[in-house]
Amino acid sequence: MIVLGIDPGTAVTGYGVVRARSMRAAGDAELLECGVIRTHPSAPLAARLSDIYEGVRELIERHQPQALAVEDVFYARNVRTTVVLGHARGVVLLAGQQAGLAIYEYPPADIKKAVTGNGAATKEQVQFMVTKLLRLKSAPTPADAADGVAAALTCVLRAGVMRMLEAAR
Repeated sequence: MIVLGIDPGTAVTGYGVVRARSMRAAGDAELLECGVIRTHPSAPLAARLSDIYEGVRELIERHQPQALAVEDVFYARNVRTTVVLGHARGVVLLAGQQAGLAIYEYPPADIKKAVTGNGAATKEQVQFMVTKLLRLKSAPTPADAADGVAAALTCVLRAGVMRMLEAAR
């Protein structure tokens, strides 16, 4: 199973593509690609959203994932920030829906907890654990890319747990 994980943002959208050899543990997964989609800071919001959408579509085309894992909206102190982030998530969800992917949305604290065991983990802790879980030589950078990988790993881990529960029934 290939999972595309996305950490949406209008300036920087992090992504990670993970292949799970089995759905038992993150240690059975391998990182295929990670990075960020950067938009031009002075571009209008509509242009930035278009860039994010096209970037996600290209990733879907290149890797042919079966699932899309997206970090859910967190509520920022600034309402405008929350609304703009929602726009970025919207175009990511649209790209996944149009490609026919199974879509999973996880709150940031759930992603951190799944990967580090601590829902209040720092970005550095997420980077460290992603590196360990995937047996990488170095941490994915920037941190937004590691967050995209963490979203994909959360999907892998949760799918493994669900399969084990179904098998136990």
